[in-house]
Order: sequence, then C-alpha cells, then structure tokens
Amino acid sequence: MASSDALMARFLALHPRTIDLSLGRIERLLGRLNHPERRLPPVIHVAGTNGKGSTIAFMRSILEAGGLAAHVYTSPHLVRFHERIRIGGIGGGHFVDEDRLADAFSRCETANDGEPITMFEITTAAALLLFSENPADVLLLEVGLGGRLDATNVIERPACAVVTPIGRDHAEYLGDTVESVATEKAGIFKRGCPAVIAAQDYAEADAVLCRRAEAVGAGPILVGNQDFSVHEERGRLVYQDETDLFDLPRPRLAGRHQLVNAGTAITALRAAGFGDIGITALEKGLTEVDWPGRLQRLGRGRLAAQLDPGTELWLDGGHNIDGGRILAAAMADLGERSDVPLVLIVGLLGTKDADGFLRNFVGLARALVAVPITGTMAARPADEVAQIGASVGLSTYAAPSIEAALALVKDIAFEQPPRILICGSLYLAGLVLAANDTPPV
Repeated sequence: MASSDALMARFLALHPRTIDLSLGRIERLLGRLNHPERRLPPVIHVAGTNGKGSTIAFMRSILEAGGLAAHVYTSPHLVRFHERIRIGGIGGGHFVDEDRLADAFSRCETANDGEPITMFEITTAAALLLFSENPADVLLLEVGLGGRLDATNVIERPACAVVTPIGRDHAEYLGDTVESVATEKAGIFKRGCPAVIAAQDYAEADAVLCRRAEAVGAGPILVGNQDFSVHEERGRLVYQDETDLFDLPRPRLAGRHQLVNAGTAITALRAAGFGDIGITALEKGLTEVDWPGRLQRLGRGRLAAQLDPGTELWLDGGHNIDGGRILAAAMADLGERSDVPLVLIVGLLGTKDADGFLRNFVGLARALVAVPITGTMAARPADEVAQIGASVGLSTYAAPSIEAALALVKDIAFEQPPRILICGSLYLAGLVLAANDTPPV
C-alpha cells in the first residue's frame, strides 16, 4: 500500500485549486463511501476565526477527564498530518497511525475514482470514515475555512454548533467585512440544534450570528456574556450560566483569551448533552489541557538550549489582526508580572495582513527579527516582513532561519535576558516544534 504522503501527493492533482469552497464534491464521495457522516457519535461542530482549536482542546480534556472517549478533527497540523485526526479512547485518544491513515486514504481515492476534489475535502472524508469505524462518545469537529461551504458542514444534526470569536481573515474566500465572515461561519447552525456563540469582539459579528441562528431555527441559542459568562477572580475562573455557578482553577493555557475559550467549551458540552460531567472533570480538564503552538513556553529542546540563562522562549501560531491583538495583550500581561524586553521572531504568509498584525506590538516589542517560512511558496520574504515592521515603527532585523534569529537576539545588548515570542504563522510554529524536537502529543 502507498504511504499517506504518497497518496496526498496524488490528491493534489485531483483539483487545480487548493481551496474551492463547495459541498457537492465531498457529498458525492461520502455517498460512494456509504455515508460515514451518518454513522458518527454525537458531533460538536466548531467554527470561528480565533480560538477554535483551544476551545476543542478544552472540551477534549474535560471529556477525557470525565472518562469519555472523544474523536477530534482539527486543522492545520503543526508537524505531521496525522495530528489532524485523533482517534478517541477511554483514558485518552491518540493520533491516527500511518497504516490506518494510508488505508483510509486509499479507500477514498478508489471511491473518488479520479474525479475533481480538493485535498481538504478528500482528507476530511477519510477522517469521517475513520471516525465512523471506531466507537467514541463524541466527535469534536473543527471547520477548516468558513463554515457554510466547508467540507465539514455535511453533518445534518450536530449535538451542538459553536462559533468562537470572529475576526477578519481569509478575505479572499469569506469577504472583507466582519459581517460577511460571520455570515459564512453561521452556516453551521442547524434547525433544532443548540447553538453556542462565544463572547464576540465585534458587536456586528454578534448581531449577525444571533440573527442567523434564529433564522434557521437553531435552539437553544446560548450567547456569551448574555446566557453564560466567565471572569477571573483571585486567580480562579468563575463560570456562570442560567442554572449554575462554578469556581474553577485558572486554565493551564496562557492568556486572558483562554478564559473565553474555556467558558465556551463548558457551555458547548452542557448544551450538547454532557452536562452531567462533574466538577472534578471540569477542574482536571482545565488544568491538564494541552494545545501545542498556542502561547506555548518552550523550556526545553534544541532551540531552547541555544538561549542564555534567564531568556524565555514562547511560541504561538497567531497570524491575523485579532490574533495579534490577543497575543500582544498576553505579552503585556506577562510584562506586568516580570518586566523584561520583548523580542518578536516573525514569519508571515503573503495572504495575511502583515501591517495590521505587527501594529499590535508597537510600543510593546523592543525588536522584531523577521524569518522566512520554508516549505511554502506563500510565505513573505523575511526582508519584506522586516520592512513592514519598520514602517509601523518597530526596530527590525532579518535572519535566514530560526536558529540564526535566536543567535542574533543573543548579540543584542539588552539590559536583562529577553522574552522571545515566535509568532505569525502556524506553519512557522510547526517548523519550530520540529526544530526544537518537541512534537505535539
């Protein structure tokens, strides 16, 4: 049998466009596979611009702490494609192994019979096939892009549909306004199915999401800061909805935004029928959650070993304007606890708003070192990122690699060891984890 990598290389030839939002092709393939999407455990479907993966990570951690098995589908991966498909199991799931992935890919290739289909569509079909053949209590299903026409939107009756905070991203596919993006994300709401809408950063997004949920007859509709809320009090997370108030540990994941994601996750689980999960599972889930590449501190590994004593190394895949705002706020919070120089190491794709992303760090970062993102033609050259950083008022440098960037930071004469944040792309985050020898688990 061909390897999964060889099969994916063949898949690339099946459609000339990497992204072509449509449901027709995947519906055709799923029909030929005897509709695995109809033979799944209860599905919690998650869309949004920022926070999708973290919200799913919280749900998985809580479910597993409660003794349940959760399948998980997320994208993109950081180091290996296999990370996208987690097969659930009691006591914790595992990434799909090579043999099972290659077999599912092969069956999908045979069923597709050479017809046009995108890489994401055929690999999503393979994931649904695998999930349908392995028992679990729930499937946590992340939208790839948008929602309405995303390949994951073949689930007719999800146990719950969730939309995390909306921002401007992928304008070439979703439109260049918050309202247009929200309209596409709201396409996952279904009649008679619970809809959970996270607290939004833009009032216009909140209005569109609520209006669309009501229009399709979703219900109940649970809205952040209206039907449920979270806040921090004395270093604890306080969650409240219409029936309960929980005093919980602060989440293990760093950043104020993770309070919102944790609250959204708890609400989604309760709306989806998992409200009997006890307080112990909630506490354990919040404190043991893991989501690599998202405000992750790298304290060990090959890259971390290059640093002078006292230097902090952080990693985050944030790449859009709102992701940059969230990251800047998190770095500002860390700065209040220990005021040390902040240095950014940044790689960005050409499709992202580099100016808008970097402006968030003006007055906060002491320096920016731009690096290339290898392995993708869509990356901006490091010199271009450095020029954009300089144009918004940052002190910038360029380096040919992450290792060279870390060496450059060591040569800058800061008054004390700096805090380094590598950010700008999930592709870059994956390269960093591979280089540091700290693969996702």
